[in-house]
Amino acid sequence: MRILTLATLFPNAARPNFGIFVERQTAALAAREGVDVTVISPQAVPPWPLSRHPRYRSIAALPPHESWRGLDVHRPQFLHLPAIGSHWQPRLLARAVLPLVRSLHAQNPFDLIDAEFFYPDGPAARIIGKDLGLPYSVKARGADIHHWGHAPKTRGMVLQAGCEAAGLLAVSAVLKADMIALGMPGDAISVHYTGCDQQRFAPRDGSDLRAELGIDGPMLISVGALIPRKRQHLIIEALPLLPGAKLVLAGAGESEAGYRALAAKLGVDNRVIFAGSLPHDDLPRWLAASDVMVLPSKSEGLANAWVESLACGTPIVICHAGGAAELLTNPVAGSIAQPHPSALADAINGILAARPDSAAVRQCVARFSWERNAAELHQHFERIVA
Repeated sequence: MRILTLATLFPNAARPNFGIFVERQTAALAAREGVDVTVISPQAVPPWPLSRHPRYRSIAALPPHESWRGLDVHRPQFLHLPAIGSHWQPRLLARAVLPLVRSLHAQNPFDLIDAEFFYPDGPAARIIGKDLGLPYSVKARGADIHHWGHAPKTRGMVLQAGCEAAGLLAVSAVLKADMIALGMPGDAISVHYTGCDQQRFAPRDGSDLRAELGIDGPMLISVGALIPRKRQHLIIEALPLLPGAKLVLAGAGESEAGYRALAAKLGVDNRVIFAGSLPHDDLPRWLAASDVMVLPSKSEGLANAWVESLACGTPIVICHAGGAAELLTNPVAGSIAQPHPSALADAINGILAARPDSAAVRQCVARFSWERNAAELHQHFERIVA
């Protein structure tokens, strides 16, 4: 089976953590017998002189083709118009990559297109698939449906891509319901839970890291981009109700300056550690060293950070978003709290008092593996090709 994976959400040298779960899924799929995967990860680059901005300079310098951790990856650039051109992205993306796809398809024909994010990948896959006469599948991950699926200028393209796809995937049952509510055919959507490297993400002694950070009390961690949707400000506002606890914010983003100011205003700036975007390979030791992972997101699909934390034996406190209730079916794994500082503090204090066994917490996500994830994905593609 020859698969063309189209993924704007995919790591590279400039952003090694960006979409790493797509990379892990693709690598597990490519390792299966009888499967050949070519990755095209289009890179959005604005016209000069914006292309020289530090945000885009490293992206523009990426090689157009490389072997990335064992995967064959092409990185063609397409025109990006910041702030004003998001509704043009699918067509600009498709126009930029079609010559490459036609050439690759002529050399060794593909059987289907695998779009790994709903926007702009899904509508672009529809255009490419129509050009080559190939079926395509689209995977929904959360924000791609909740934002792009409702934004006036992009909703129609998202819906059309979903309705014309040969198959659809959703990372949670709740997200599948959201897709159906948007107008997509429910019988075409399969729930496809994420995977987790159970060997790397596992309980371990975190005393050395705690000593390095100067933490001798409860250690909280929040893994996610520092953006409004993740609502880390609620955890900072909860800190005055959690005496002695220190919070590690493992992420970077536009809200960082505001969060620093908020911590200083509340007098807890000496209890908030801005760790930045941690290398994914280093994340297990941070999660395992923590007492609770807190992520009060407004919207999610089914966050990889939730699963990875539980695999490390660290319970989680999250809010009602995406597949939260599908994951937290055992109280030992943590709790779903209202998006309010006092509610988060109560949930965190409950876990700190209970001190759940790390092995019991880990058992709650034993079913999440990249091998299972790849097998289900392979079966999904086989149905489409058949």
